[in-house]
Amino acid sequence: MDKVVIKDFEVFANHGVFEEEKALGQKFVIDIELSLSTREAAITGDLKKSVHYGELAHKIEKLMKEDNYDLIETVAEKIAEFTLLEYPMVSFVKVRVKKPWAPIHRTLDTVYIEIERGWHYAYLSFGSNLGDKHKNIKDALELIDKSKYNKVLKVSSIIETEPWGYENQDNFLNGVCEVKTLMAPKELMVFLLDIEKELKRERLIKWGPRTLDLDVIYYDDLISEDDEIILPHPRMEEREFVLAPLNEIAPNKLHPIRKMRTFELLKNLKEI
Repeated sequence: MDKVVIKDFEVFANHGVFEEEKALGQKFVIDIELSLSTREAAITGDLKKSVHYGELAHKIEKLMKEDNYDLIETVAEKIAEFTLLEYPMVSFVKVRVKKPWAPIHRTLDTVYIEIERGWHYAYLSFGSNLGDKHKNIKDALELIDKSKYNKVLKVSSIIETEPWGYENQDNFLNGVCEVKTLMAPKELMVFLLDIEKELKRERLIKWGPRTLDLDVIYYDDLISEDDEIILPHPRMEEREFVLAPLNEIAPNKLHPIRKMRTFELLKNLKEI
């Protein structure tokens, strides 16, 4: 991945925990490294295919002067978020915010916070078997895409499936979508649970009827044992209602543990 770098960019702004810092202001020094492809811009000479670093510097300065924050951690987060949302061609960004006048009362060069943020790609499964099933799914996808931190890229066909795990209920409508997200895995899961609540899901019976079910199947190639979000989603390879729609939009997606592609997992399941 190519890089565009702005280094040692000085901005005078009013951030800090102490009131004097907010009232008097101080110097901050910004380093920002953008990861993107500059090839098309280089070949065509079209600056719109890259990032205008002069424009970005002015926008960062304006951003830093608009509000006052206690922590430079917040300043770095705001710069990273702004850059990724303002310039869609940027995949990842590294931001370093230096505070050379930090009130430590000791001799030092600077203190700084450094963060890396970027777009991630997740596959989500969705299902509904209560109420207006098609509307539940449509509303959920719209809510996901409406969030500035998530963009729906692909949506599979919706298939009707028999219930899994608890059979005394209506058939489900199921599908899978691919999203581009700035949220960390836990944040994404909480966001999806909030959508379920907004669309009136109640968790009364395990694997029971619900207006909406949203799950994270993959998040990049991340493998996680966290109880709050296990990745890839456990037992996905046993569920045709996940694999069939996933195979439609991502047949070559590689399961990071089983080292099999979607079409292979689906083929194996059907042969059982």
